[in-house]
Amino acid sequence: MKRKARSDSLTGDMFALPRQAASVPGSMDYRPTVSALLGDMLKDAGAAGMDRWEVATRASRLAGRDVSKNMLDGYTAESREEFNCPLWLAPVLEIVCSSTRLAEWHGGIVGGQLLLGAATLDAEIGRLERVRQQASEEIRALKDIARKVR
Repeated sequence: MKRKARSDSLTGDMFALPRQAASVPGSMDYRPTVSALLGDMLKDAGAAGMDRWEVATRASRLAGRDVSKNMLDGYTAESREEFNCPLWLAPVLEIVCSSTRLAEWHGGIVGGQLLLGAATLDAEIGRLERVRQQASEEIRALKDIARKVR
């Protein structure tokens, strides 16, 4: 029995080339998106047993600057348009929350894809395999030419 391929709006095509977000004036207000991503990260941390006070304490310790629970609440409130998470804090919160949501999203916006751990090794292996295949094809073509001139 042949399975019908399902498509959904979240997964995307793993083999599609990432493209930079369209540079349309007024389309890059990412405050609501960043607030939602931070909220999701904090929910996941909460589900893992770490409340916002603990996240704030750990982030403060790692950054060497005060990060309060109230700040986290503000960063995740879409209604607080002028209270945005500073860029320097984003990786700190990802480390504390054991998440890469912001980095993956950011990579996609600028036309890339985030690869971590073994995926980076797999990507490099794939690149070298393509180089090897191209070199083999070039060697084969040169040998064919050499046979013809002899």
